[in-house]
Amino acid sequence: MNTPYRGSRLGTALAILVTLVAAPIADACSRILWNNNQFAVLVSRTMDWPESTEPILTVLPRGMKRDGGLAGSERVFQENPALWTSRYGSLVTTIYGIGTADGLNERGLAGHMLYLNATSFGTREPGKPGLQAGFWLQYLLDNAADVSEALALMERIQIVMVSARGHHANVHLAIEDASGDSAIIEFINGKRVVHHGREFRLMTNDPTYDEQLALLKQQDFSKPSSDLPLPGNVKPTDRFQRAAYFSAMLPEPKNEREAVASVLAVARNVSVPFGAPYKGFGIYNTEYRTAINLTARRYFFELTTSPNVLWADLTRFDLQAGAPVMTLNPDDLNLSGDVTGRFQKAAQVPF
Repeated sequence: MNTPYRGSRLGTALAILVTLVAAPIADACSRILWNNNQFAVLVSRTMDWPESTEPILTVLPRGMKRDGGLAGSERVFQENPALWTSRYGSLVTTIYGIGTADGLNERGLAGHMLYLNATSFGTREPGKPGLQAGFWLQYLLDNAADVSEALALMERIQIVMVSARGHHANVHLAIEDASGDSAIIEFINGKRVVHHGREFRLMTNDPTYDEQLALLKQQDFSKPSSDLPLPGNVKPTDRFQRAAYFSAMLPEPKNEREAVASVLAVARNVSVPFGAPYKGFGIYNTEYRTAINLTARRYFFELTTSPNVLWADLTRFDLQAGAPVMTLNPDDLNLSGDVTGRFQKAAQVPF
């Protein structure tokens, strides 16, 4: 597959497994990477959706066998599915128990699935192992140690559009690693378009990333002040530009507490409040936010219906092959702070 790369000279800086669930097609999420401070590499994202996606924090050990043609117990295509055994353990947020929306692995690679209406994966090429779109992120977390490895892995497989109840998995992917490297991967008109470089820190939804960067370039944020007018709506272009403005002014953090608070502050600024009357064009309130300290391998989670922020330390889990899958339901008002020790063995392995 021909893959145009967009390198560092192009500028500055979940939508999720839509096809696999009974939910409306469009949502509006945001991703903010903070890789230019001196303390740690951090990233935050919002998940915006009209109902609960039933997020479960899930620890997946090494050595798990997977089939890229399956969505839960349902086979979505038969011919030449990608088959693999996970090389790395990961801590992820699942969606409806059948896929991965967000997460990181033990090597410090993290990723986030967001919606992009312009997505087109192209015609199926049976000569390449197929991977249903809902497994895209998990495949990379299972097999890649960093962004460069993840991009190389994309050459081996073909992402396959899947649908259920008339909806399609129109998704694009943001990935980053503990070095601060970043990539945005989109499929436009059947061709993979990759924006690879540390400067690609932001992602929302439509239009395509090329167009988002062009729109951002038209803005003059060179003289920040409280009088500077900023786009204030919740559509993807407005959120992209607000995220660019506020993330550029984050103060140097002294510790992890300040660093995580900083990226979450930007994520909250581009979140969609409850009751926002925008469902007509597929924008919904924020269900949860995550933040990841890629340097320390810590994962933070904030459910918008809970007053508490939770976090878990991936380095403290048993990730050896054969270790149990561990899960935690964050929808519990009694949970707060470090919940690493609160995970329990999964009654059923999600995938």
